[in-house]
Amino acid sequence: VPIGIAFGNGAGFPATYIITGIVLLFFAVGFTAATPFIKSAGAFFSYIDKGLGRGAGIGAAFIALFSYITLEAGVFGLLGPGVNTLLQAYNAPTAPWWVWALVALVIATVFAYRQIEISGKVLAVLTAAEVLIVVALDIAVILKGGGPEGFSTAFAQPSQILSGAPGFGILFAILSFIGFETAAVFRDEVRDPERTIPRATYIALIVIGLFYAWSAWALISGNGQSNIVDIVSKNLGGILSATTETYLGTIGSHVIQVLFVTSLFACILSLHNVVARYLFTLSKHEILPQTLSVAHPKFHSPARSAVATSVVILALLVGAVALNLDPIAQFYTWLGGISSVGVALLLLLTSLALIFFFRKDNHGLSAWKTTIAPAISFIGLAGFLYLILKNLPVLVAEGE
Repeated sequence: VPIGIAFGNGAGFPATYIITGIVLLFFAVGFTAATPFIKSAGAFFSYIDKGLGRGAGIGAAFIALFSYITLEAGVFGLLGPGVNTLLQAYNAPTAPWWVWALVALVIATVFAYRQIEISGKVLAVLTAAEVLIVVALDIAVILKGGGPEGFSTAFAQPSQILSGAPGFGILFAILSFIGFETAAVFRDEVRDPERTIPRATYIALIVIGLFYAWSAWALISGNGQSNIVDIVSKNLGGILSATTETYLGTIGSHVIQVLFVTSLFACILSLHNVVARYLFTLSKHEILPQTLSVAHPKFHSPARSAVATSVVILALLVGAVALNLDPIAQFYTWLGGISSVGVALLLLLTSLALIFFFRKDNHGLSAWKTTIAPAISFIGLAGFLYLILKNLPVLVAEGE
């Protein structure tokens, strides 16, 4: 959120979540309608394979792999400095950011190596705590009538929404939604995928869109919309903690520092599981070495794929350290940008694939589900991708 505000469309950034969420809801109509007829647990890969052919599906699978694994690696660039900031608050000794990244990588590998239920419980606890503290901050800002300028109205002003680099704002809004479609990846691990996957997808989109838009608005309101870009730019990694201290006191600041680190770990853990299952599925389809498709005899998890994911992440971390990249302004921002471009392209291709898939057989479904909604999402996503690519030089320039 701070990066989207600072380098994207400033005080208009919250509206970007709503716009992005609406387009993705159109996408979800066709996506979930096709779920009962696409049985493979490959998400984008499976849908594009069925709609546009094997070649396009394989290409999409590798784009997805690249997108998720670069995002996971980039989040380690946030986690390392986050741990040091937390330790500094308690006058504890710190270490180079990559030390904490390696510790987190080992822990994530152990969790992914074991069964998904363990990871699910950890994610549920961490996510609940993170959401509660941010909601508490949002409510505190509202109860105090906002900051020095009251409540921000920029989210409803077209001039503010289109200010700065809106494509950059969209890029990081999409980054916040990444993973909403991965319920389809876990279809082999749920009892009733035809019911569970659509429900999980819609709930994820609506909750993510509203939660991020509201919280970004509260952060802007709490600091004042006219100077928010300057305020955030000077304190990218600490603006949330500083705002929390203002509205919830020192204890709230310490709590949110802890939960910031755990939220990053939860993100890493989730992405690690998704990447491992992509590798597992591609291996089952004989696109990657079949040894990666061998499940663990005890945990029944894609253990080998989880370890392979860790090896790639380790190589990226070593490269970042060797090149002396700044963990946030360069490593995270660049890899996050790359990931967003890949996901936007995947969403665009999937929208097109859904139209072609249902043209072969509409399975008795309405034109709204098979053609109209996917076409609307295709047009919206094409616009997003154009704006992202147009503003992409901002991403590199700000990280230099």
